Amino acid sequence: MTVIDPTPPTTTATLTIRYFAGARAAAGRSEEIVPAGRSLDDIAADLAESHGERLASVLKVASFLVDGVTCHDRHTPLPAGTTIDVLPPFAGG
Repeated sequence: MTVIDPTPPTTTATLTIRYFAGARAAAGRSEEIVPAGRSLDDIAADLAESHGERLASVLKVASFLVDGVTCHDRHTPLPAGTTIDVLPPFAGG
């Protein structure tokens, strides 16, 4: 298990997770830094384990943008400097 730390590590091999709406409430923060070089599925599993069932539930139904583009390949390792946006389903008309 990888421990998720909200403070930037001393290495530059990191990526940024940004939470929006219900994901932000479930994570208890708007943003955090995690190690790069792992897949979106691996990162999501670590986030769910680190933050608990409330965020895990949101991550199951969330959409993910990787550097502003919808992510369809959740198995490829993400490079350093990547930004992942976690977007829960939005209600509205």
